[in-house]
Amino acid sequence: MSEYDARGKVNRALLICVDDYRHLRPLPAVKDNAQELERALLAPGADLFTRGEVVLCRPQEPWEVEQALDTVTQEARGLLLVYFSGHGRVGRDGGNLQLMVGASERRHKTVSWQDMVLSYLDNARADRIVIILECCYAGNAGEAFHNCRKPMSLLMAAQPNRRIFSGEEPTGGSVFTRAVRQTLEQGLPGRRFVTFEDLVRVLREQLAAERTPMGDIWEPRSAKQNTVDDVILSFATPEIRPPTPLRIRLRRRLKSSFQHWLRILLVSAIILVPATAGIVVLNLPNADAPCPPALELRLLTAPEAEPALRQAAFDYEMSGANLRPLSGEGDLPDGCRRAQITVYSAAKDQVDQGFAAADRWQGEARGTGKDRPADKGLDPLNRPGPQPDLWIPESTADYYEARRGMPATGSPATLHYGDPVAYTPLVVGIPANRRLDDVEPGGASWPELLTGTDHAHRDLKLLRPSPVLSGTGLLHTIGLYLAHGGPGAASPYGPDPDPALARTAEDRLSAPGSQYAGSTELLCSLRPDVAASGAVDRTRSAPLVSEKSLADYNLGRAIGSCPALGSALPVHDRYVAYYPENVPALDHPLIRVDWRGTTDATPRRAAVTRFATWLRDPEGGQRTLAAQGYRGVDHHTPGRDSPLSDSRANVGRDSRVSRYTAGPDQVARVLDGYDKAQKSSQVLILMDTSTSMADGGKLPVALSAAGRALEMAGARHTYGLWAFPDRAHPDDRAAVRELVPLGSDDPARGKAALDRVAGGELVDHGAAMEEALTRAVRTMKKSTATNKAIVLLLDEDDGTGGRAASVDRTLGTLVGEGPEVPVLALVLGKSGCDSFALRQLAGASHGQCVPGGPQAVDTLAGRIASIGTATKGER
Repeated sequence: MSEYDARGKVNRALLICVDDYRHLRPLPAVKDNAQELERALLAPGADLFTRGEVVLCRPQEPWEVEQALDTVTQEARGLLLVYFSGHGRVGRDGGNLQLMVGASERRHKTVSWQDMVLSYLDNARADRIVIILECCYAGNAGEAFHNCRKPMSLLMAAQPNRRIFSGEEPTGGSVFTRAVRQTLEQGLPGRRFVTFEDLVRVLREQLAAERTPMGDIWEPRSAKQNTVDDVILSFATPEIRPPTPLRIRLRRRLKSSFQHWLRILLVSAIILVPATAGIVVLNLPNADAPCPPALELRLLTAPEAEPALRQAAFDYEMSGANLRPLSGEGDLPDGCRRAQITVYSAAKDQVDQGFAAADRWQGEARGTGKDRPADKGLDPLNRPGPQPDLWIPESTADYYEARRGMPATGSPATLHYGDPVAYTPLVVGIPANRRLDDVEPGGASWPELLTGTDHAHRDLKLLRPSPVLSGTGLLHTIGLYLAHGGPGAASPYGPDPDPALARTAEDRLSAPGSQYAGSTELLCSLRPDVAASGAVDRTRSAPLVSEKSLADYNLGRAIGSCPALGSALPVHDRYVAYYPENVPALDHPLIRVDWRGTTDATPRRAAVTRFATWLRDPEGGQRTLAAQGYRGVDHHTPGRDSPLSDSRANVGRDSRVSRYTAGPDQVARVLDGYDKAQKSSQVLILMDTSTSMADGGKLPVALSAAGRALEMAGARHTYGLWAFPDRAHPDDRAAVRELVPLGSDDPARGKAALDRVAGGELVDHGAAMEEALTRAVRTMKKSTATNKAIVLLLDEDDGTGGRAASVDRTLGTLVGEGPEVPVLALVLGKSGCDSFALRQLAGASHGQCVPGGPQAVDTLAGRIASIGTATKGER
């Protein structure tokens, strides 16, 4: 996992501590928390925050918190750390967490976590935000947190719906904060620094012996949003600490010197001003930020590449290429960042939709966008995100596909293709104890690999990321369909897809549940430490992924939503990389994106060019990307420092990298062949529309998931949209509202229905999931579609109180009977997929349960894609 190092940037830590309450019991230990934590953050060994960057706030009124948040969110450019210690309260339904200040009463004069705190943090200018909540019900903060757009990491003092004793200790700070302070101040054995993930792990270990007031184990929880990398919180270590890098020390010295002489000059100027000039009111500039704001570049990429490119962006920002003065730029001081790069990611289909609707994308950014009939449900600013200045897709094929979807004329966006910045070959992962007989890992034709893994040989299930959602899946499909010349073929590609090979491949790949949103999400679901509901048998699976992601998996690195392990996986849990012959590698081209009417277009183009040059520099970006497991643009053989050179990675270090040479017409023909190879499908979307869905930001996530499911609708791919409970029949627990009848092929009807739900068509009584699902399963069993599934979007099952015992038995029997109808559930409630009923449903139906989280919608979309095809209409 890459680590974000904010040293040398303009950082802020806001420590909000409330110990003295007018209407609630006091928290004496919290009084010491602020000073103790400030001391730890400013300790020389921590080496992250400098004097003046840590702000203490002891609020009596809510406006004091708002004012402090407004200040630090505007000032921080690197790391923003926000800490709260005090009382916390929630509503009856467990939502709407309120942070209590000194004047707070039970329901008045409180600080809303969702409406105030997250609102400010989501508009902060910092690269990374870390939040630590130490209050009762801190664990309930996780749901609303997942709607944020900024890269954030959240540490909650306890699991959801738990009160804690913390704060009532007599002196020296609370138990929780003492553990935080000691970890940040003393470091960890064998570690050069302390990261967010380190802190979470240590707190869980140290509090394992403690109990909450309810008698449960005290278990801190954590969550991340829009980031999979880790954040360094302290450089303290019990070992001999390496010196602070020279560039960091120089920047800090420059800051200090600049501030000192600036004050002298300003004071001198005041003294020399004639008395007749009157009183001069001087507003000194921020002493902690002498550098002017850097030009922000927005880099859009794929989820798989985001962690590596985040690290590359940080290394570039702190490199001489971005810090040294440039001719013609004026008097910008040496050591100031010229550009700041924001890295974010989105699934391939969302990127394609964004560029196809670039006028809507730009219009929303300017506040002038107008809905067109075809745009219903499309919100480019939400996904993919801000308008990018540069785009690094996984492969040139992704670029061709995006260009094909853009209008021939009139688009405000222009894509300028650039050379690749890194390569990673495509591989088939074979379980280490099931290696293929007579097939060479270093280069085999796809027919050999298909034969070697079929039921007559190793009987392995091939798992492929969705070609619609993932560049890895698209390029694997191009390889399957076109690279059929075999070893020694004169040309890597045939002119057209081989229909027989396409049918053979899709017969092996199109089983329900066999596609995923990307390599990392696929491999995360196969990790031995992940007990995902409905997960496939990893010992009988062969994932079609990238070399880098397979190496990360084998080495125990962070992958997808799976955190890093302490060491590499055991030999029997690893996969061996097999390299299909003539299949092109992911080449990660750098695409500059120009937007019509941009006032600072010239400096943006120059900044993109400088970053692109640095990325391809062997002493710059190539070194960073190689350390992340990529192959270089000039030297494809990994060096000794590359993780690919670790024997435990089980990859072919000397395997050849095939460059991408297919043209846009071939990509179009492959995708057309992919569409034709799919069987008909039918999806029934069953959505919980009880009023509790409006709490904690759950409803927008559910609507987004339903919208993604509608995108597969077409002549061969029909759907229905049902909602429960039914307002018209409040006493009928099995009643549903048929918003769109089953069998519709028009996505516009579903999008209009979702708009009505978003506008407030919610029902104010409990949602009985098992009764509604029983009706849905009965209906889908009668469907004549070849492939079918139920997509269940749920807050929580509210029907257990008055449920007849026969309902459980009936549903269990029905799910187990043929024909098979997988249940793909997205559960947004606090318990996630932990309930026995949901785990049983997913397993018995050969479906999957996906808990709410930052990647939940993409994960579910990948599984829906496997039911048929997720393409919109016919190509």
